[in-house]
Amino acid sequence: MRRQRKLRLKAALLGRSRGGQASKVHLAAGRRCRPLAYVLTAGQAADSPQFVPVLAKVRVRGPVGRPRTCPDTVAGDNAYSSV
Repeated sequence: MRRQRKLRLKAALLGRSRGGQASKVHLAAGRRCRPLAYVLTAGQAADSPQFVPVLAKVRVRGPVGRPRTCPDTVAGDNAYSSV
């Protein structure tokens, strides 16, 4: 029974934290606060290792050509200071 519960929590990206079961959304937003990309992780996952996967998912479509994948500037809060 415990194994099934662990598999079910892993499939739902739920993890243990001090407050119970939780999940985190790591989000990249544009200048106008519109979401560009996100990564969903378990609640006990740290913020800084998710910086690169979130930026890898960013795709900004222009009028012609391939979508842009490299932003000009990046800003983050204290959780991302070690990257």
